Amino acid sequence: MTGKQAIYCFILCVSIICFPPLIFAQNQNPVIAFTSDTQAPLLVERVIRKINHNEKATEMIFKDLITIHPSSLFMLGDVVSVSSLDSKWQKMDTYLKWCRNNQIPVYALLGNHEFLWRADKGTRKFQLRFPLHKATGYMEVVDSVAVILLNSNFSKMKPQEITMQDNWYKQTIKQTDNDPAIKFVVVGCHHSPFTNSKVVSPSLQVQQKFVPAFIKSKKCVLFLSGHSHNFEQFKVQSKYFLVIGGGGGPHQPLRTKNESTPELSPNYKPMFHYLEVKRDHDSLQVISRRLKADFSGFDDGLKFKVGN
Repeated sequence: MTGKQAIYCFILCVSIICFPPLIFAQNQNPVIAFTSDTQAPLLVERVIRKINHNEKATEMIFKDLITIHPSSLFMLGDVVSVSSLDSKWQKMDTYLKWCRNNQIPVYALLGNHEFLWRADKGTRKFQLRFPLHKATGYMEVVDSVAVILLNSNFSKMKPQEITMQDNWYKQTIKQTDNDPAIKFVVVGCHHSPFTNSKVVSPSLQVQQKFVPAFIKSKKCVLFLSGHSHNFEQFKVQSKYFLVIGGGGGPHQPLRTKNESTPELSPNYKPMFHYLEVKRDHDSLQVISRRLKADFSGFDDGLKFKVGN
């Protein structure tokens, strides 16, 4: 054994001894998890919305996530009900600690609840918990799947920030399309471009700013969002759009007639759920994990594949 080989072996052994959970987790389970709208109901929502042990549901989602042990977790906004208040972070901080203790990296993007009451304070507390977050868009790559996270809070952004994100997003889409190491691209933001919620409307700005590049890209296969506290599935110009706002926020009623966009899964409406995505050769397997109505646990609900 040469001197260089001996040094390499020593470094490898130290890495395995010091960081075994992280190494094995990344290699053994390439599942990527997504959740959105994990905020507890506000007081007014407890009066006007359908409440069903929402905070318990969020806790159970994280317990199930720990059992599944995904390689990464992405949270699509509205992490807590009022981000500026420390009291609203107490339970979520526990769940994030569970993830850290199990070597599950957690990434997040801004929702509208991160701006409630004291926007500057709320976004600062959010950033402390998700230091890799960038308010003008950022990307993480897991098992050759690029996840692009975008800020859809346009009314809270300065014009130059919107322009910066627009330019970054378009350039990043081009780069991933041309990068042979990237097999698929998932795009996520908080506000849904398509939804039939009776409480929140489809975001026209997301349709205008984010959807065209997604549609045009040859590697973009899945667009994820929240804000609507439902599971919704759409197919627009041969591309899939999912709303996965079942992380714990109060359930929102849906239009069943005069839909703004035709729904692909009108009979699959779990109140609480999260998403698993896993690369399967030349496609992505997508599984909606749903909390059973009797709160006895989770099972695999809707399943489908996207890609080639």
